[in-house]
Amino acid sequence: MVLKIAFRNTLRQKRRTALTLLTILGGFTLASISIGWSDGTYRYIINMFTSDRLGQIQIHKKGYLDRPSLYDRIEGYQAVGSAIQKMEGVRSWAPRIFSAGLASLNEKTAGVQLIGIDPEREEKTTKFSNKVRQGASLSVSPSHQVLLGKGLAKILGASIDDDIVLVTQAADGSVANDVFKLSGIVETGDETTDRLGFYLNLGDAQQLLATGDEVHEIIITVNSLKRVDEITKSIRAALINTELDVQPWQEFAKSFYEAMKADEKGMWIMLFVIILIVAVGVLNTVLMSVLERRREYGLMKALGTRPGQVVKLVLAELFLIALGGVILGAGLSALLNWVLSIRGVAIPMPITFGGVEFTRMYSEINARSFIIPAVTVTLSAILVGLGPAVKAARTEPAKAMRTF
Repeated sequence: MVLKIAFRNTLRQKRRTALTLLTILGGFTLASISIGWSDGTYRYIINMFTSDRLGQIQIHKKGYLDRPSLYDRIEGYQAVGSAIQKMEGVRSWAPRIFSAGLASLNEKTAGVQLIGIDPEREEKTTKFSNKVRQGASLSVSPSHQVLLGKGLAKILGASIDDDIVLVTQAADGSVANDVFKLSGIVETGDETTDRLGFYLNLGDAQQLLATGDEVHEIIITVNSLKRVDEITKSIRAALINTELDVQPWQEFAKSFYEAMKADEKGMWIMLFVIILIVAVGVLNTVLMSVLERRREYGLMKALGTRPGQVVKLVLAELFLIALGGVILGAGLSALLNWVLSIRGVAIPMPITFGGVEFTRMYSEINARSFIIPAVTVTLSAILVGLGPAVKAARTEPAKAMRTF
């Protein structure tokens, strides 16, 4: 009976219902777009950062990440990679080997980070050729070619086809040195990487470092970020070699992950502000409605309506309006988030996060962009309606009946 009367009252008071409905609709839509925009932007940044450089999952010898060493290498990496590639959800994998050394050209010398890559696998995994700004990428087979980071090439004053001398330490304890022809210049967007990057074909690097057919790292990209933890567990279970350590991007890129989580807190602050605006708007509308309907509530109490029933009636009316606002808001926000997830929004000034430049941001449609606004908007509307509902329940019939 209370719901039936409440429904009739919402239709009878069309102006009041419309104002409250628009307030809730606007709040729900803004909150939903804020969450969808935030989640979509973070997912886009994370996907670009990991897919472009680090991968979403990495495999190393145990202890390597804590204290990188030339001697902590993965044996039989090709067999490991082949087993990983067969797993559901894995997109691609690529091996890498690292070392430090000195590069020289004429009279200029600079410290470098030697990075040995498999050009074919690296291209499938991180689209490495997109980072080559000048010249050509590395040959698929070992050919004594080198790619330099943009900053390193500037320090050495290097040009395409220059001969670069590299001196480093080999795994057998000897001093390794060789001459490599510069085939291209790489720009990753990260200043430190571009100042140190010295890229060799994996075969050339293994021969120079006397590491045999071994690598330091296997990076893995997956089809969906949502499945990273699941795939990480599957890889750990599948690997027979207990000396290998499998880690998701949240662990090997911890500083980036923590920066993302800290930045995400801003979304909750924005959501709080939106809910506060909705609450104030609903409170104002409901309070004015109660004051305008004092005579009606007085008549109800004079006819025997209990105070608790009056409270239930006011809250039921508010709940029905909130439900309508949530339903309409869900449809509107789904449409807007869908458009923003496809087209995105161009940023007037490109931003750099984690060394990756972004010129466009995207939204996404997910469950929490509907659930969180629906719960918070409805609860806030009901809570702020308690005060006016109690005020309506305390209406004195005799006094209210004399009010015109």
